[in-house]
Amino acid sequence: MTTRTPNPPRVNAAAPPRPGAARWTSLIGVGLRTRLARRIAALSDTRHWALHTARLQAQQLRWLVRTAAATEFGREHDFAALAGLQGAELLASYRRAVPLADYYAFRTQVARMREGGEPDVLWPGLVMDYAQTSGTTAGDKYIPVSRQMLRSNYLAALDIFANASRFGVSLPRILSGRVVFLGGSTDLSVNQHGIRTGDLSGLVTPMIRWPLTEIYAPGKRIALMSHWPSKIEAMAEHCLDLDVRMINGMPSWALVLMERVVRLAQERGRDASTIRDVWPNLELFVHGGVKYAPFEARMRQMYSGSPDGADIPARLELYPASEGFIAIQDTKGDPGLRMLSDIGNFYEFVPLERIDDPQAPAFTADEVERGQKYVVVMSTCAGLWRYIIGDVVEFDASPAGLDGSGGWGGHAGGPAPARLRIVGRHRHFINAFGENIIVEHIENAVAAASKRTGLVVGEFTAAPVYPGAGRRAGLELAVEFERLDASDAQIEAFREAFDAAVKQQNVDYTTKRTDDLGMAPPTVTVLPVGAFHEWLKSRGKIGGQHKCPRCANHREILEAVVAAGRR
Repeated sequence: MTTRTPNPPRVNAAAPPRPGAARWTSLIGVGLRTRLARRIAALSDTRHWALHTARLQAQQLRWLVRTAAATEFGREHDFAALAGLQGAELLASYRRAVPLADYYAFRTQVARMREGGEPDVLWPGLVMDYAQTSGTTAGDKYIPVSRQMLRSNYLAALDIFANASRFGVSLPRILSGRVVFLGGSTDLSVNQHGIRTGDLSGLVTPMIRWPLTEIYAPGKRIALMSHWPSKIEAMAEHCLDLDVRMINGMPSWALVLMERVVRLAQERGRDASTIRDVWPNLELFVHGGVKYAPFEARMRQMYSGSPDGADIPARLELYPASEGFIAIQDTKGDPGLRMLSDIGNFYEFVPLERIDDPQAPAFTADEVERGQKYVVVMSTCAGLWRYIIGDVVEFDASPAGLDGSGGWGGHAGGPAPARLRIVGRHRHFINAFGENIIVEHIENAVAAASKRTGLVVGEFTAAPVYPGAGRRAGLELAVEFERLDASDAQIEAFREAFDAAVKQQNVDYTTKRTDDLGMAPPTVTVLPVGAFHEWLKSRGKIGGQHKCPRCANHREILEAVVAAGRR
C-alpha cells in the first residue's frame, strides 16, 4: 500500500518517448566514450590481465601499507617495514603481521573515528564518511569510506560504462535519455564533527552535478525519501514520461518499479502491458546483489510480455560491496565477473571450510584452485585490513603468478583474467542433516524448476524441516509465484524439478535423499508476490540494497516470511 494517491487519468496523456529520439545529453556520452577509449582498449587486452593481475595486486598492497604506515594500525603492525618489501616477500610478511578479522575486530577503532572524530587510526587523516549497513545475523555496521575509496568507486563506475561499451552499447545513445538509479535513501546524519553516516548511495549521490543531473533520475528530492513504498510511487510518477534508457539496481526492486510504472501508464489511458511499451528505448540493465537467473523469467515477461520472450537488450552484472567494489562482468553472456585488480584494494580468498580457523590459509587470485569455494577477504583504501566480508565465491579463471607461471581457465588451459562468481554467504547455508546446501544450490535449483515448469517466480528462501511427530527431516522452500492459481500438478512438478536440480549439484543431499531414507522430499510453500517485501518492511529494511537470504540453517526467517505473506 502506498501513501500517495495516483494522479487522476488525464485526457491528453503524455505519449511515450519516441524510439531513437536524441537529446543534447548525447554529448555527455560522446565525451565519456572519448574519456574511456584507452580504458576500453586496456580491458579488452585479456592477455595483459592474465599475465599482470598478480603484479598489480602486489602493487596495490604495497601502496596501501605505505599510505597507512603512520596510522595507529600501521605503527602497531610495522607497515613502514612492510612498505620496503615487494612481491612474494611483502605478501608473506603482511599475512604474518596482520590477522584475518571481521567487523567486530575493528568496531572500537571505527567508533573512535566516526563518533569521536579521531584521525589517523585505521587510515590517514579524518575519514568523514561511513556507510551504514546491516545483515541478517548482526547489527548495524559502519564501514569507513575515505576520499580514496570514493575515488576507487568512481573508477569502478567508469569501468561499468567501459564494459557496457565493450558489450556493444552506444554510450551517446544511452545518455541521450535518462538513467534510473535504484539506491537507498540519500538522507545522511551528520554528527558534531561533521562526519556523515548513511546509505552508501547517500554518500555518492551528492557528487552528481551538472551536466550529469540532466540524465540522472529520480533526482535529489525523491532520492532522499526513506519510506520505500512512497519512494517507489514517487519514482514511478516521476519517471513515467521520461525516456529511460538505463536502469541500475537490484532485480527485485527494478521489477517493483517497472510493475508500478506499467500500472500507472494503464491508469492514465495508455495501451501498455510491458515496460517496453512505456520505455521503448530501455537498453541497459546494470544489476548486482543477487543472482539474476531466478528473476530472468519475470524480467523477460515484464520487458516483452512472455517469460520466454526477449530480455532487456543488454545486461551488466556487478559485484559491489559497502567495503569496496570487487568485480564486474566483462564478457557478454558469461556469468563470470572480472576482479577489479587496479582500483586501490587488495583481495585474498580463504577456503570456505577453513574460515573459522584462526590459522586459516589465504590465497591471492593467482593461487586459487578450480572448484574450491572461498570466502572473500579485503584490505581497503579506507582502512579495513584483511577484512572478512562474508561472501563466498568460486573462480572460473585464474591469472599467472608473480613469476609469470601458472594460471588456468584461459586459452588452451593457460592463464586468464581473474574471474569469479558469487555462490553465497559463509553464514548462509543449510546443514541440519549433513546435506551441505549453499545459496548457489538453491538459486540454481529454483531457476531450473521455473524453466522446467514455466512457473514464474519472485523471491524465495529455504530452510531445514526438523523431524517431529508425523514429520520427517527435510528441506522447505518458500517461494513467490506470480500466478497463485497454479495447479497442484504444476506445483508438484516444480517441487520434483527443484529436488532433482539440488541433487544434480550436491552429492551429500543426493545421499540423504536416496530412497527418501535420510531426508523426505522437499516441501514447497507458495506465497504471493510481495510477501518478502512485507517481511522486509516489518523489519524496517525495505528498499535500497536490502534483500532476503536465500537460505538459512534455521527456520526463523522462513517462518517470518510465510507469516508476513499470509497476513
